Amino acid sequence: VQLVESGGGLVQAGGSLRLSCAASGRTFSTYAVGWFRQAPGKEREFVGAISGSTVEINYADSVKGRFTISRDNAKNTVYLQMNSLKPEDTAVYYCGAHSGSIYYPISWYNYWGQGTQVTVSS
Repeated sequence: VQLVESGGGLVQAGGSLRLSCAASGRTFSTYAVGWFRQAPGKEREFVGAISGSTVEINYADSVKGRFTISRDNAKNTVYLQMNSLKPEDTAVYYCGAHSGSIYYPISWYNYWGQGTQVTVSS
């Protein structure tokens, strides 16, 4: 599975962005997909994840109520809608995929995209 993120950019605090994670591979619908972010000098942190069937979705507490994950398996794409953005959301955002549960840790993710920069100005 190859993953490519897009949709990052510069936005003012309170604004919105939608990131996309486009995947190759005919079995993409069987993979859990997670969004992570990494700010300079910090470790990569979990943002949220969605199961292949879309039945299960999990979010980090820091983004609950502001971010929404969805996926369109017909388009092999997972989305991250980010609303009410804050300066502390500034980071490189990555999508990852694996064949296990969405509740598994980052070590389970064996497919990664190259990342897309999100910068939120105050």
